[in-house]
Amino acid sequence: MMNNVKQSEEDSAAAGTEGGRRPTGVPAAADSKFSPGTAPVGLNGIASQPNPQVVESPVRRRYTREYRRSILDQIEACTKDGEVGQIMRREGLYSSLVSSWRQKEKRAQPEGKSITKTVVSTKPQDSSMHQLRRENARLKARLQQAELILEIQKKASEILGISLKTLDNERSD
Repeated sequence: MMNNVKQSEEDSAAAGTEGGRRPTGVPAAADSKFSPGTAPVGLNGIASQPNPQVVESPVRRRYTREYRRSILDQIEACTKDGEVGQIMRREGLYSSLVSSWRQKEKRAQPEGKSITKTVVSTKPQDSSMHQLRRENARLKARLQQAELILEIQKKASEILGISLKTLDNERSD
């Protein structure tokens, strides 16, 4: 018995921890009885219990349209305090999920109509048309700026008493 206790103390010391537990990230000692990823073997050679270190990857739950609609109908039918919470606990749902379902229902089209996505045309004519429109808008902005500058120059010349020559005056000379 005493020999058994000393052996377990040596095993835990070999793993670098006390009490046979090791922190996350510290590998088990090479001479340890258990290695990560294997289950402890019982007396008859069969694994006695599953390895607690193996974690199942969570699977994202998906809900059908009918299920969501039925839950929303049940929630809408609730009249007493606590009934909504009871339904959500029973189904394992969060209030944020149910509220997002409600928002999607409000935005959804009537059942007879299908939702169509806007398709952006990739024809070369469309891209050149878009480019021409952008250039047109840019040139209009420059023209407006130039007209504003000319107005300021006219006002400055009036204040200073300088006469400006117009194109008509220059041609007649």
